[in-house]
Amino acid sequence: MTLLQPFRAWRPRSGLEEQVAAPPYDVINSQEARAMAQGNPVSFLHVSKAEIDLEPGMNPYDDRVYATARKRFLAMRTEGLLIQDSNPGYYIYRLEMQGREQIGVAGLASVDDYRNERIKKHEFTRPDKENDRTRLADTLDAHTGPVFLTYRHDPTLETAIRHVMESHPPACDFVAEDHVRHTLWVAQDPTVIGHLTNGFDRLPALYIADGHHRAAAAARVCQARRAPHVTPDPHASYDRFLVVAFPDSQVRILDYNRLIRDLNGYSVEAFLEQVKTKFHCTKATLPVRPTQTHEFGMYLKNQWYYLEAMLKPDQEHNPVARLDVTLLQDNLLDPILGIVDPRKDTRIDFVGGIRGLEELMRRVDSGEMAVAFSMFPTSLSELMAVADSGQVMPPKSTWFEPKLRDGLILQAW
Repeated sequence: MTLLQPFRAWRPRSGLEEQVAAPPYDVINSQEARAMAQGNPVSFLHVSKAEIDLEPGMNPYDDRVYATARKRFLAMRTEGLLIQDSNPGYYIYRLEMQGREQIGVAGLASVDDYRNERIKKHEFTRPDKENDRTRLADTLDAHTGPVFLTYRHDPTLETAIRHVMESHPPACDFVAEDHVRHTLWVAQDPTVIGHLTNGFDRLPALYIADGHHRAAAAARVCQARRAPHVTPDPHASYDRFLVVAFPDSQVRILDYNRLIRDLNGYSVEAFLEQVKTKFHCTKATLPVRPTQTHEFGMYLKNQWYYLEAMLKPDQEHNPVARLDVTLLQDNLLDPILGIVDPRKDTRIDFVGGIRGLEELMRRVDSGEMAVAFSMFPTSLSELMAVADSGQVMPPKSTWFEPKLRDGLILQAW
């Protein structure tokens, strides 16, 4: 199989893209989704967060949620709100945010390439979220939100992508409520398809930037449908999954900050003394946004502190050990605050940098949290180094902006 393949996407009917397309399922909670979809019956949140159409407080993993999602998804197709393209193609997807643009290619990636590490991972998944995305894809017979991939910049691919943008009018172009502009071009010319397919196939690897749970879910759905007792559908595409691949030269990673509910039994003074055994710690007069690696901000009891890690020499040669998220986890969160497994511990929460340092201060000042840590963003080169080494990062190491919309490009089988 080729690394990337064109397909016949399901897309919102022309003119409905802005109303249908929705934020990814995992960046808003049920309450936020309910408010966002209010008065908009065509929002894709009625599929991706189907609990909003059931009674408040509904467990999002309840069987009725998946059944409701399938009913709404089929209705959107039957009613002509979603229409499948007649011919296979690639989809050029441009996002513009705060004067920056990133341009990717949407297509189908191979589950086998994901399994054999040609599509590389950099983090573990959470079982509850992986189970949820598996059930949704299996129930819908579709992948409705793309996996965000990146690759090392390739001039030949850039030329082919720019040719599509310059020679075709966009299929849709709108600015979402978060001020991100989304523009889509459809590339169905066989010559262009060939250039893009061959260009991606020359790449040594693709890297998952965002969407590990969706990719893992796609592999599980494929495995179940390839089972010996199941008759395979020769026309199905469940052996591939929906992706958008962007060059690393355009991808932006923001900080992914940490909040802890308590000080693990320490007083403020005793906690600070513990911190000083692992970090250079000084008071700051302004909120601390780190400007380089191995720097951290800490907000505690109405006071910001500047922290600088004390590195061991051998850590600089290990792509995971030298990450800031690892340094904080191994030297403070685990040994001092008792956060042994940040994937499962309910005492820790994570806040994407898009929400700003004000969100950290608000939650500590309210008493909800005891201490917050601001991080320097993980770099894309660090991500790729970890993935190339076959290792994984600590959870919540990266926050990518802007986010791809759910419901704008869909794969169904």
